[in-house]
Amino acid sequence: MVVELDLGGRVHDLRYRALVMGILNRTPDSFFDRGATYELDALLRRAEQLVDAGADVLDVGGVKAGPGPEVTEEEEIERVVPAIAALHERFDVPISVDTWRASVARLAYAAGAVMGNDISGFADPDYLPAAAASGAAVVATHIRLAPRVPDPEPFYEDVVGTVRAFLADRVEQAARAGIPRNRIVVDAGLDLGKNAEQSLTLLRSSGALAELGQPLLLSASNKTFLGRVLGLEIHERREASLAAVALGISRGCRIVRVHDVEGSRRVRDVLAGVLSA
Repeated sequence: MVVELDLGGRVHDLRYRALVMGILNRTPDSFFDRGATYELDALLRRAEQLVDAGADVLDVGGVKAGPGPEVTEEEEIERVVPAIAALHERFDVPISVDTWRASVARLAYAAGAVMGNDISGFADPDYLPAAAASGAAVVATHIRLAPRVPDPEPFYEDVVGTVRAFLADRVEQAARAGIPRNRIVVDAGLDLGKNAEQSLTLLRSSGALAELGQPLLLSASNKTFLGRVLGLEIHERREASLAAVALGISRGCRIVRVHDVEGSRRVRDVLAGVLSA
């Protein structure tokens, strides 16, 4: 199967080589860095480290996915859009905007972003039209309820089948909105309305989701399910995160969204060599 991804006119061949997406949180309360890159200067310094480490994509977010204080649309725009403009000016690396608001995405595309990473599954009806008009790629992510809404006891009769059907539907929605299929990415949404066992099941079943024929994004870096299964605190999950990257790529994931770009790039490069041999 030939899988390609068009990011701002650059077409990436993903048959064997996954893309490493570096995480940039412009939030004061992110679960991992606790606001370390909230200030713009700190975010730009971190971006330089990620680019030097080999990041293929930079993913910028201004609101954390989990519950927390309200962030208004205006606040999110203030956090995200100037950061993307500054990154676009400094680095020749595709930029993704991590937002579920079409208004934020539209301004981010104007500032230089070429992908919208939406964990809501396109809940905003203007999201796909905004991406189509801007020529941007989109990430369709499965979530059971909605961003920032607690979901402590998620239940699925068939978690893989449910997620696969949801993602297939979102791919068709994006295609009907005028987005070419080589600009549509899918993400199982580990930890988003899933308990640890459900997230592990989806990770192991990445191949079934990759069979949809779209680039499959894995966002497992330092996540709660790894900590719960292995009894690890947040800053003890590096090796577990790299193991998840290795397993995900071997089973069909072709974008890995990570905090540890250097380690993930090395894992990716080894697997690219093995898969292409």
